[in-house]
Amino acid sequence: MKTKKKILIVGLGSMGMRRLRLLRTLFCDADICSVDSRRDRLDTAAQAHSIKTFNDLPSAVEVFNPDISFVSTSPLSHSHIVNLLLKAGSHVFSEIDLVDDGYEQNTGLADKTGLVLFLSSTQMYRREIRYIMKCVKNIEGNCYYRYHVGQYLPDWHPWECYTEFFVGDKRTNGCREIFAIELPWIISSFGKVKSLTTVSNKLSELAIDYPDSYAVTIVHETGVVGQIMVDVVSRKAVRDFELVSEDTYLHWGGTPDSLSIYNPSDKKSENVKLYDEVISDPRYSDNIVENAYVEEMENFFKVIEGKEKPRHTYAKNKIILNLIDEIEGF
Repeated sequence: MKTKKKILIVGLGSMGMRRLRLLRTLFCDADICSVDSRRDRLDTAAQAHSIKTFNDLPSAVEVFNPDISFVSTSPLSHSHIVNLLLKAGSHVFSEIDLVDDGYEQNTGLADKTGLVLFLSSTQMYRREIRYIMKCVKNIEGNCYYRYHVGQYLPDWHPWECYTEFFVGDKRTNGCREIFAIELPWIISSFGKVKSLTTVSNKLSELAIDYPDSYAVTIVHETGVVGQIMVDVVSRKAVRDFELVSEDTYLHWGGTPDSLSIYNPSDKKSENVKLYDEVISDPRYSDNIVENAYVEEMENFFKVIEGKEKPRHTYAKNKIILNLIDEIEGF
């Protein structure tokens, strides 16, 4: 008889609840347990998904003894939690990292114990981005790109104050998170960074102690030049990408139905359809598609089974974080 998966979710904020909900669709018979310090979150998870809950991690690990764990807490807490879970013998999926605390220790521990330590980079699983990456590979000669990603910080989590979760902290600020989300696929598509120049500004009256907008020009080792604009000011949630070469013009407006490629023969843009069904959460902007989260988790489980490789790694993310430090002027 096949043993049920024992899955622990650490942290029941927006991402932890999303992971829980999607895991229920992937593994309806899995034994799932969650940990959070807030009783209201635990009660909501228990009632909605009929799962065991704990208000402290050591108790959950000791009693539940998970095979697989998802760390969906704030970025500054990842290192300690990941370390504890690896020592307990659990494979670990960590949400996006904005600092490299504990990288060498935790990756070394995972290698030593034969456990999978998997780092999230959900954009690498967006079908539109995979399509863009394929187009870039097929371009003969050089190209350039322009990319703008922004959303007004108070609109990220309208149900809570932006100063009360991690984007309000300078070390894990909102612009830094956007760069950490987008740069992995940008580097994978266009090559390592040769040089970059940055202009940053504070346009808003937001109660933050970091720039709220960046304009970055990147020169890649491949010769490709790109411009990335990132902000937490735009009142309209925007993700807007252009790819240009002598024979290619591609545009993506960030949503599943907004990817198009220009056909020069009839001088028309043709829509590219990549989804039969789009999974989304109405609480978020329409450029956030949950299909990618599902495909990322499926990849994680197949990595555990030895059937696939991860699309992002801690070693690659270390490079990304160093680039973001350079952008921020650290």
